[in-house]
Amino acid sequence: MHPHAIPHAELDNCASAVPTRLNCLVLLGAFLFAAPLLAAQVAPGSSVAERPVPDSLRLSDLERRKLKAAQEVKKEEHQRILRVMPDFYTSYIQDAEPLSRAQKFDLAMKSSFDPFSFAAAGLDAGLSQAENNFPAYGEGGKGYARRFGASFIDSFDGTMFAGWIFPVLLKQDPRYFRKGTGRFRSRLIYALVTTTVLCKDDNRRWVGNYSNILGNLAAGSFSNIYYPKADRGVILTLQRAGVVMGEGALGTVFFEFWPDISSRLFRRRQKPSVQ
Repeated sequence: MHPHAIPHAELDNCASAVPTRLNCLVLLGAFLFAAPLLAAQVAPGSSVAERPVPDSLRLSDLERRKLKAAQEVKKEEHQRILRVMPDFYTSYIQDAEPLSRAQKFDLAMKSSFDPFSFAAAGLDAGLSQAENNFPAYGEGGKGYARRFGASFIDSFDGTMFAGWIFPVLLKQDPRYFRKGTGRFRSRLIYALVTTTVLCKDDNRRWVGNYSNILGNLAAGSFSNIYYPKADRGVILTLQRAGVVMGEGALGTVFFEFWPDISSRLFRRRQKPSVQ
């Protein structure tokens, strides 16, 4: 063998080493080329690459507004004064999302069949019997039951007409949007006007409160069906509608100032009582 000749075993090792080194160089080059591309797809501070959300999974503006309205209504349905009296029809958000037809119906039903509504009807029936109002209903348990039924139906049909039927037909919002700030006089006028004269429509514009006016007139007319004959008629219907509107305005004033009153009574600043 020539002294400078390379043994066959060494030649075999060199031959096998060349492809191995070549493979390493290829893999290294591929990594260096792909690394910037992979880094560009990874969000800063995150190890997971962001993927575009498919159009089918994106919420439209209308869907987002509906979701927001549902969240606002859910909160309103838990509002109570002293944890007893419902405050469902007061919005503490001036630019709250409009209610859908279904939400107007649900709010009216929840308000009508709240336990407080039955208790209020029972109290009203007791006072009415004590003062011998509607004498045709009679006395005793039977008379009380008739007065209770009339009082509850008065409240129910008033809520359904003014809180659901006409607001849906006229595309108006039956809620009161609390002002919450300003001087006493401005807030008082605001509460009275936005209950009897003005309301917001489904586009959040101030318009005439025809839903409340027509709703109370319709409820007053409907009551002629179950009131005694001596307590029916156009004049009495108008009187009852006027009384209901007046009571509603006073109730709105109470809801406007209740958070201020409660903060003084309990000597602390607090939001409206929400369960």
